[in-house]
Amino acid sequence: MTLRQPRSSACSAQPASRARVALGAALATLALATTPLTAQKLSPDMQQFVRVDAPVFALTHVRVIDGTGAPAREDATLVVSGGKIEKVGDASTTIPAGARVLDMHGYSVIPGLVGMHDHLFYTGTLDRDVEGKLAPPGQMLVEEGFTFPRMYLAAGVTTIRTTGSIEPYTDLNLKSQIDDGRLIGPKMYVTGPYLEGKGAQSPQMHELTGPDDARAFVSFWADQGVSSFKAYKNITRAELGAAISEAHRRGLKVTGHLCSISYPEAIAAGIDDFEHGPIGTDAEFVPGRQPDVCPGPFPIFASWEKMDLSSRPVRDLIRSLVDHHIAVTSTLAVYELLVPGRPPLEPRVLSAMSSESKVSYLIQRAQGNPLYKGRSLDWGAVMAKEMAFEKAFVRAGGLLISGPDPTGTGIVLAGYGDQRSVELLVEGGFTPLEAIQIATSNGARYLGESDHFGTIAPGRQADLVLVKGDPSTHIADIENVEIVFKDGVGFDSAKLFQSVRGLVGLR
Repeated sequence: MTLRQPRSSACSAQPASRARVALGAALATLALATTPLTAQKLSPDMQQFVRVDAPVFALTHVRVIDGTGAPAREDATLVVSGGKIEKVGDASTTIPAGARVLDMHGYSVIPGLVGMHDHLFYTGTLDRDVEGKLAPPGQMLVEEGFTFPRMYLAAGVTTIRTTGSIEPYTDLNLKSQIDDGRLIGPKMYVTGPYLEGKGAQSPQMHELTGPDDARAFVSFWADQGVSSFKAYKNITRAELGAAISEAHRRGLKVTGHLCSISYPEAIAAGIDDFEHGPIGTDAEFVPGRQPDVCPGPFPIFASWEKMDLSSRPVRDLIRSLVDHHIAVTSTLAVYELLVPGRPPLEPRVLSAMSSESKVSYLIQRAQGNPLYKGRSLDWGAVMAKEMAFEKAFVRAGGLLISGPDPTGTGIVLAGYGDQRSVELLVEGGFTPLEAIQIATSNGARYLGESDHFGTIAPGRQADLVLVKGDPSTHIADIENVEIVFKDGVGFDSAKLFQSVRGLVGLR
């Protein structure tokens, strides 16, 4: 990558335009217009991570992968002014006088990733008894307010939906600090605390006491500024229906990682999105299933292992999802943990983890997943079936979005997990261009922000990821991030990752 003087031009730079900053709460469904982020707006200790800060700049001789699924444009020129994309043209495109020019031979630019299942908490350690059961008080999760915002942005994730909160006030305050330039991180859409019924796996979750409590819970957190809600494993149908009704009254959406409620029951209640796909979360085919009772994840996996995806019940489910405009969030990076020997051990991931978190993960990996110890399922086939379902869902017209869900046994980390999720979409049968579209423009579409980010086009916010190589043909190149532009300010990926080494699980 080299810098050179701009070509002369009679054109002058456009005045700095006002860019929409994605506010998670949005006071229902409205987003507030504010001045674009600039390096000058960042606190002094944040400015050390800024690599490109110019009111007008151009990326020349760059490969543009625009996020729409269209073929890559070779030897393109991209002009950014005032935090927004001004032009996307060929090598002959006129560059405004005074613009900073970056010669990007050998590089590709993609839209910023839109992570749709991207927590700010993490499974720091797993404490289980000899039979694999969670020891009292249950699973404890660690808020990663320092490391995760940096890691998301460093990996090219410029927008996240938190999709379930353990410390909602922390998430909301982190969002405010990012918006104000006091903290480096992605644009945040904050999901409220889990909508969970009796039997929560963590003491950090509130257990709903009925429909009135669900309605009041949604109302309270909507007033605090969250922008969506997530139903969890033990919620009842009555509680889910009340929560959805109140959320929709506020113009907010509800997604779900379900167990006690089947997909058809949740569709009837008006849910907007399903997390993880059905293979481990849709209990409708579990023999002897009791209403409003979670049979546990293993019986759900086992029931789906026997299902033929071309069968009438599965085709009817896909058709119902599409007809009701319900999205599905792919989280293949966390699914991968079910499969023995996966994922590959990456030095970059292990080096980011604290010593305790690293030891906890390596022990879990060596012992096998304790939740399913001694239970016979072909976990590789289970994961392949989820991949096949997602592809069939998209081919039928469904909206697939993606995120890593950085929990599990502790190896799925912010940012790195987002990149891995895109690679696994390709392993599951999508082309690299389709996988990038799922991870960028599809997320923006679900959030109602397609006119502002998610694709590379004139007028969009300059949320861009500069990678060495060509992820349109070799998806692993998506890991080669060098600069991440958020509202036109370019952050140094390597410096951000270096600043969190050894800290994941601690802060």
